[in-house]
Amino acid sequence: MKLNITTAYSKPNNIKGLFIDIIIYISVMFLIREVYISKLGFLANGLFWSLSTFIVATWRMRVRNVTWKDLGLRKPKNILKTLGFSILILVLVVISMIAFEIIKDNLPISIAPDTSFEDATSKFGNLKGNWLLFVSIMPMVLLESMLEELLDRGFLLNWIERLFSSTTFATIIAVILQAVIFGFRHSYDFSVRSISAGIIALIMGIAYVKFGRNLWPLIIAHCILNTISMFDRVL
Repeated sequence: MKLNITTAYSKPNNIKGLFIDIIIYISVMFLIREVYISKLGFLANGLFWSLSTFIVATWRMRVRNVTWKDLGLRKPKNILKTLGFSILILVLVVISMIAFEIIKDNLPISIAPDTSFEDATSKFGNLKGNWLLFVSIMPMVLLESMLEELLDRGFLLNWIERLFSSTTFATIIAVILQAVIFGFRHSYDFSVRSISAGIIALIMGIAYVKFGRNLWPLIIAHCILNTISMFDRVL
């Protein structure tokens, strides 16, 4: 299902403009992470990074006469169907993670271990049994989850797709590249964490394309996944 958006966005002669947009976006996405305000803490800094990137994406969208609604931030036509898609995404993610856990030790390549759980205290504080801290940080976690779907599936996937619009495999390229970037951004190495994040992004990207390019099933699924992850750190 192709995106029904403005002619200005679809014109072949805008390929150069789309390429410039992506360069600006990715540069800001990674460079802004070099700015870390220690007094704010990890979550607040994460939101600062995502919101900065969100502003850049919105700016480039306005240049192309594209809105977030065009990219999928629109009211679902059927709430039950949307929830069903979210549940299906969650099931696919769980199955994929289990499969990866089974095969990762038998792969012919070396993969760095995932240290994200051990790093959780330095990022979020001591969550073990601390429900007050959990409740206080969850709004930021959920907002970050939503922003990641807007940026990675909404903006980045569509911009890469349109950049390769002259090829048959434009959508496949876009889904794969956004997953690679998403995984690398979560861990700047070839590790269990980066691969896991990449697999999740791959499933989200496929679901976005297959389920009518509405971002809400992805946002709901992403929020549930991160909520479960945070619960695991409290219990």
